[in-house]
Amino acid sequence: MTKTNAANERIKRDYFRYLAEAKGRDEATIDGVAKALARFEASSRARDFKRFHREAAVAFKRELAEAANARTGERLSRATVHATLRHLREFFFWLAREPGFKQRIAYADADYFNLSDKDVAVARARREKRVPTLDQVRHVLASMPTATALERRDRALIAFAIVTGARIGALASFRLGHVDVAGGFVEQDAREVQTKAAKTFRTYFMPVDEGALGIVGEWVGELERDHLWGRSDALFPATEMGLDAAGGFVPVGLLRQGWATSDPVREIFRKAFEGAGLPYYNPPLLP
Repeated sequence: MTKTNAANERIKRDYFRYLAEAKGRDEATIDGVAKALARFEASSRARDFKRFHREAAVAFKRELAEAANARTGERLSRATVHATLRHLREFFFWLAREPGFKQRIAYADADYFNLSDKDVAVARARREKRVPTLDQVRHVLASMPTATALERRDRALIAFAIVTGARIGALASFRLGHVDVAGGFVEQDAREVQTKAAKTFRTYFMPVDEGALGIVGEWVGELERDHLWGRSDALFPATEMGLDAAGGFVPVGLLRQGWATSDPVREIFRKAFEGAGLPYYNPPLLP
């Protein structure tokens, strides 16, 4: 386990505050910066930032090029490498102007975190997203059980994803009031929905599958009619947990609030596609 450096921790807190308050960066972006710095400190064994040398950046780039993804075991993508190095370059560029560091770090030292032009082009290349076919989605929806409200929620989640093309963060944060079934649209309000770049926009249901549209309508109707959900309640509620006869935790119903993270959405998609004998597809389901 990598030891921590108290001086480094203090300057990182200052930088994270600078990113949030002065640059307006969101929590997800700052988390990415924190991970990049943690990876660099693990490589340098938490060496004090005041002792940073450009050769440390060169060595770290070589190490990162050989690093593997902890989950898949495959080499880190060029996009991940590029993002990590970009975060580090920006951090050390900021550090070079801070009191106590001006005489130790030159602005040019931060440039040693840059990739070659070729690698940057590869990292920035836009690739077509791998998505399921409509027949595959129909097969998944037909394969999913619907005996309980939790099962119907899961099926409605996938149906909603195919008719809206919504991103995973948005799916986790939609409220019932955002959906207008009669009008055939959903309001992606950035004040309440986790949209890309915090943009607010309206998405009309795409007529890609009448069955999926019907499932969405049935689910909204069930929430309003059977559960007495209001506009501020979650469109896809989190699971309420309770105790069984043996004292173990088991799902017992729906909470009015949505999920705190998008991880449950990924898990629902994974189980649904694997249960239908298909490879896992991550939202959005449309290219």
